[in-house]
Amino acid sequence: MSTPTRLFRTVAFAEAVTWTGLLVGMFLKYGTETTELGVRVFGMLHGVVFVAYVVTTVVVWVDRRWSAGRGLLALVAAVPPLATLPLEWWAVRKGWLGEEWRLPAGATRSVPDRAVGWLLTNPVRGLGVGLVAVAALTGLALVVGPPTS
Repeated sequence: MSTPTRLFRTVAFAEAVTWTGLLVGMFLKYGTETTELGVRVFGMLHGVVFVAYVVTTVVVWVDRRWSAGRGLLALVAAVPPLATLPLEWWAVRKGWLGEEWRLPAGATRSVPDRAVGWLLTNPVRGLGVGLVAVAALTGLALVVGPPTS
């Protein structure tokens, strides 16, 4: 099983990479007016990774017992381009993440603790639930459509 540090670092890095791809795609579409393929590909990919980052952040937030401020800061870091990278570096430096999960062995549990503990003790099922959630949210976003000006 992955550690909180490894999982958070991986997803934060992926979020930044897809942001970069989307920014390049936007430059090609709007700056050079050559192609919109980058926006199509990286827009969808970034949306999916963004949702994965949010889910990962909530799981780590609950497991590590982050304060509301710390958890909200980690969530907001996904909005500005590439902000997940400095946040991730800061979180590692300050010891926010840890090398072991707390919840699978925890005795007292709130509802969020039980949900995250279940995800951590059933990683394959948890991945399946996560994939279904990402697919459902992505489908909803496709139905709603892009923002209009």
